[in-house]
Amino acid sequence: MDRIATARRLRRDQTLAERTFWAMVRNRRLGGFRFLRQHPIDRYFADFVCQRGRLIVELDGVAHEGREAYDAQRTETLRRFGYRVLRFPNTRVLTDPGGVADEILAALGATGSGT
Repeated sequence: MDRIATARRLRRDQTLAERTFWAMVRNRRLGGFRFLRQHPIDRYFADFVCQRGRLIVELDGVAHEGREAYDAQRTETLRRFGYRVLRFPNTRVLTDPGGVADEILAALGATGSGT
């Protein structure tokens, strides 16, 4: 598997929730923190990663229904790499982006010091 090609494909084929979230965090728009999207970590591609804050944000759509055990295993693997993982349903990102942003900033302990 070509990890670079896979990451590029995932970035190109974003869901509406991923596009919405990316518009909210790109170019350090969220508290000055830099986020990467579809970033490879171990055998997974994390939806959004703030390396400085050691935080991964995963957006879960209908594809995650019935996959709770897989998602839990994936989260545990990412935690072993030193990341905290926040999961949000796609619907929440679309209906409450401000609330999602507030929760992420709280997790990062943000005061605009993410640079």
